[in-house]
Amino acid sequence: MAAHTFPLASWPEVRREVVRQIKAVPHAARNSVFAVFLLGIGAAMGVAVPQLMGRIVDVVREGQAALGGNPTQDLLLLSVVLAVAAVCGGACNALGFYTIATVSERVIANLRESMITTTLNLPVHEVESAGTGDIVSRATDDVQEVSKAVTESLPQLSVGVFALVATAVSMVALDWHYLLTIVLVLPVYVLAARAYLAHAPQRFAAERAAMGQRARRVLEAIRGKATLDAFGMSAATHGQIFQASWNAVLLGVRARLSMLVLNLQTVVAEWLLLSAALLMSFWLVSQGQITLGAATASVLLVIRVRNPIMQLMRVLDSLQSAYASLARIVGVSLNPPVAVPDAGAPAPRGEVRLDNVSFAYGEGMWAVKDINLHIPAGHTVAMVGASGAGKTTVAALIAGLRLPDAGSVSIDGVEVARLSDAERRSRLALVSQEVYIFSGTLREDLLLAKPDATDEELIQAITRAQALAWFEHLPDGLDTQVGAQGLPIEPVVAQQLALARILLMDPAVVVMDEATAEAGSAGAGTLDVAAAEVTEGRTALTVAHRLDQARRADKVVVMDAGRIIEQGTHEELIALGGRYEQLWSAWSAGRDR
Repeated sequence: MAAHTFPLASWPEVRREVVRQIKAVPHAARNSVFAVFLLGIGAAMGVAVPQLMGRIVDVVREGQAALGGNPTQDLLLLSVVLAVAAVCGGACNALGFYTIATVSERVIANLRESMITTTLNLPVHEVESAGTGDIVSRATDDVQEVSKAVTESLPQLSVGVFALVATAVSMVALDWHYLLTIVLVLPVYVLAARAYLAHAPQRFAAERAAMGQRARRVLEAIRGKATLDAFGMSAATHGQIFQASWNAVLLGVRARLSMLVLNLQTVVAEWLLLSAALLMSFWLVSQGQITLGAATASVLLVIRVRNPIMQLMRVLDSLQSAYASLARIVGVSLNPPVAVPDAGAPAPRGEVRLDNVSFAYGEGMWAVKDINLHIPAGHTVAMVGASGAGKTTVAALIAGLRLPDAGSVSIDGVEVARLSDAERRSRLALVSQEVYIFSGTLREDLLLAKPDATDEELIQAITRAQALAWFEHLPDGLDTQVGAQGLPIEPVVAQQLALARILLMDPAVVVMDEATAEAGSAGAGTLDVAAAEVTEGRTALTVAHRLDQARRADKVVVMDAGRIIEQGTHEELIALGGRYEQLWSAWSAGRDR
C-alpha cells in the first residue's frame, strides 16, 4: 500500500479556497475596500510631503510668496500643511494596516480550522501514513508563516504599490520628461523580479516540506523514546534528526540566496533610478523648464520611493514563503472526506468476520496474509504471538483504522468501511496501550464518550473501571482539571479512564490492543478486573501480552509472520502441543521463578 501524502494546492485551488474563506468573514469585502481607501489616502499624503518641501525651497530661494501672502506667512502655512500631511498619512496607513490585519487573521483562522477539521475527519491510516509531523508543521509553522506575511508583508505591499503609483504620477505631473527615467529603469526591476519568481517558489516549497520532515522526525523520536532506548537506536535516530534538520537549513539557505541576488539587482536599479533623476533634474533646471524647488521635489520623490521599491522586492521573499505555506495548508483541505451514508446495518449484535484478509504497509511487505477469523456475538477472542506477528494490524483492521488490501472485514454482516460514523460508533471501540487524557476537567474528558451522560453515570463508569479509590482523592471530583494543563495522570489510571469511556460508549464490539499492559505495575490486577467489566456481554478481541488473559478467553488465536497458525480454546491448544503450548510453558515457568 503506497504511503499517503497530503498534496500541495495549485494556484487556482489556493485562490478559490481563500476567496471562499474571505466570503465567510462578515463584512470582509467592505472592510477590505475601506482599507484600500485608507492606504490610498496614506500614499497620497506621503507623496505630498516632498512636493510641499519643494515649494518651501522655492519660497526660501526666491523670497516670493507662493500662496498669495508674504513669504513668511507662506513658510508657516506650508510647514503646517506639511505636518498635517505627514500625520494624516501615518494615521491612514496605520488604520489601513489594522483593518487588513483584522480581516486577514480571521481568514487565516478559518483556513486553519478547515484544515484541522478535515484532518480530524480523515481515516486514521491516511493521517498516520502522511505523518503527524507534517500535519503539525502545516498547522503551526505554515500558519505562522502566512500570518507573518499577512500582518507584515501585505500592508507593505499595499503601501508600496500605492506609493509607486502616486510617485510616478507626481513626477510626470512635474514634467513629462521624468517619464523617461521611469521607462529606463523599470525593465531592470521587471527582469530582476521575473528571474526571482522563476525559481524561488520551488525553493520555498522544498524548504517548507523539509521543515515538515524535520518535525516528523522529532515527534517520532519523542514519542518512541522508550523503544529507541530499548533497542539502542537513539544514536541512529539522532543522526536522522540531524540530517533532516541540516537538509531544512540547506534548503532555507538556498531559498534565501535567491533573495540575496534579487537585493543586489535592486541596488543596481536604485542607483540607475537616482542617477537618471538627478541628471534629468539638472538638465530641466538648466533649460529653465522647472524651478529648483520642483527639481528638489522630484529628487526627494525618487529618494522616498526607494524604500517602497525595496520593500516590494523584499516582500517577494515573504510572499513566496507564505504562498508555499498557504499551498500546504489548503492542500490538506483539498479533498475533504465525504460522509459515509448509513449502510442500513441491522441492530448491533457484535458478530465479527475476517474473510481472506491481507494487508501490507509497503510494496511486497505483507503485515497480515490470508486471515480468516470468525468471532460470534458476545464471545471473547485472545490473540497471541511474538512481536511483529501481525496482532496489532488485525486489531486495527477490525476497528476500521486500516482498510484491507484484499478480503473483507465485516461487523454484523456489513463491511466496516461501509458503516457510517453513527453505525460505527454503536458497534466498535478501540482501546490501545497508548491512551491520551485531554486537558480540561475530568467530566469533560469522560463526556467525549457520551455527551449526555449524567454525573451518576460518569461515577458509575469510573467505579466499574476500578478507579473509584483514585477518584475519591481528587480535590474537585469531576471538576478536577486533568491532562497536560492539570493533574498528572498515572499510566494505570489513564488506562482505567480509557476503559471507563468504553463503558460509557457501550459498543457491541471492543478491540483491546494490549490495553492492560500496565497491570503488571503498581496497579497490578485492577486493569484486568476493569477489562473484564468492559468485555462482559460484548464481543471482544484482546491482543494479549499475558497468557492468563488468553486462558480466560473463549478462543485463542496464535499468529506468526502475519498468519494465523493455531486457533482454539486454551485447553485445545495445550493438548495440541504446538506453538501456543510452547508459549504457555515458557510463560508459566517464568511466573514460577
